[in-house]
Amino acid sequence: MIVRDIQDIIDSEREVKGDGWTSRRLLLKKDGMGFSFHETIIAAGSEHEFWYKNHLEAVYCVAGNGTIEDLATGEVHDIHDGVIYALNNHDRHILKGGSEDMRLICAFNPPVTGRETHDSDGAYELVEE
Repeated sequence: MIVRDIQDIIDSEREVKGDGWTSRRLLLKKDGMGFSFHETIIAAGSEHEFWYKNHLEAVYCVAGNGTIEDLATGEVHDIHDGVIYALNNHDRHILKGGSEDMRLICAFNPPVTGRETHDSDGAYELVEE
């Protein structure tokens, strides 16, 4: 059984920060679950272009608000507490923080190792342990 407290992840090697976002990696590849599981904070008013071309991602909003734009279609969807989106086609997208920080719960397949950072495409490279 794996039990973790988010408070133990804050300010540890499992917390990764970028300009306007923070990712707290609760489960990683080495945990052997077949997916990784993260809490991600998107700062209010921030804008990020991502393209997880090597991973599928499901994201559930538990606090805050913002939008996601599908760059293939131009469709923009509101995000708020209770909304899930799934990047089932490795969708290139723009994630925007709204009037308050968004708190997102994310699952990645394949799982990340914890060492990944966004490359110039906004993607995580596949990192082998």
